[in-house]
Amino acid sequence: MTIQDLPLINASLNALATVFLTLGYFFIRKGNKTAHKKCMISAFITSAVFLTCYLIYHFNTEVVTRFVNPTWFRPIYLVILVTHVILAIVILPLIFMTLNRALKARYELHKKIAKWTWPIWMYVSITGVLIYLLLYQIFPQPKKIPSEQKPPGNHLVIH
Repeated sequence: MTIQDLPLINASLNALATVFLTLGYFFIRKGNKTAHKKCMISAFITSAVFLTCYLIYHFNTEVVTRFVNPTWFRPIYLVILVTHVILAIVILPLIFMTLNRALKARYELHKKIAKWTWPIWMYVSITGVLIYLLLYQIFPQPKKIPSEQKPPGNHLVIH
């Protein structure tokens, strides 16, 4: 395994988190608190492993993959990406607050915040997989290292 394998691993971890989140929701709706707890803790651990792998990848590679083609789809991709990034930032403290309330048996407060946490967490997990699929499978994008992004001598000069 190399560092270049991490985007696929990250997408797989996001997909697995989505499965655990879906099962956790299903179990709590059926009143099975034990199975719900196991699924949600599994989703938390899976997402934590994802975040670790994501940070390892981005701190240890100079490869930049930007969505450039097809140009007609780029605005759609950017909307998905921007909402994913913003909600990924928002979801982190929500997950910890929701988990904390459950672990302290403050179930009414847990339930109130979980109504916000669960759909945002699902969206972030699903769009994480979608972003991977768009960049690497559906519309494979060229990879560039940062120094290749601006060719020498091709700078904007204002007179």
